[in-house]
Amino acid sequence: MSETNPYLDIETQVLAAALPNVAFDGWSEKLLQQAIASSGVDENMAVLAFPKGVGGLIRRFSADGDARMLAALPDGESLKIRERITEAVWTRLRVDGEHKEAARRAAGWLALPTRQKLGAKLLFESANQIWRWAGDSATDYNYYSKRVILSGVIVSTRLTWFDDDSEDEAKTRAFLERRIENVMQFEKLKAKATAWSGKLHGDKAPFEGVWSSLAKMRYRK
Repeated sequence: MSETNPYLDIETQVLAAALPNVAFDGWSEKLLQQAIASSGVDENMAVLAFPKGVGGLIRRFSADGDARMLAALPDGESLKIRERITEAVWTRLRVDGEHKEAARRAAGWLALPTRQKLGAKLLFESANQIWRWAGDSATDYNYYSKRVILSGVIVSTRLTWFDDDSEDEAKTRAFLERRIENVMQFEKLKAKATAWSGKLHGDKAPFEGVWSSLAKMRYRK
């Protein structure tokens, strides 16, 4: 039992029971109920573990993928920041490789307007885990802008990955590297403009809010 999540064991057992059937049944309340029954967990405890229904099961699927990503990543100290981020996003995709159809269906489930808030939260958390592993220590507006931008990279790369039938998923890897390159160019431009603004206006550069807004708009398509 986890100190931060008293229902972690239950969530994990139910997810394990659900995953073999997601490709056929999709993420649904029926799937959740069947998984609870087949997992053998107490039904009353399962209700407490999944108060928001199948959305909670998808949340566990995402968090489990983040944990497996971190476990699979090497020591990144010898890598440049661009290489760290690229490696982490790539690893995050690959750990879902065994359950690619489940990941595809989760993306479809989260794409509905009433569920997009949860989808954004899960993407942000994945991006946060990656930046933390990469050594990011930002606490100002950069904390949010970095994670919002990386969330856009993750979702666009994942969409490419879903339809990638190339050898070793080379198309996805190439797409990811191009997106990371775009981000790095954007970050360089932002740093130069912020430094220029700081020289004119002191420590409180007025462009900080602008760059934060641009970061959020960059992957809104």
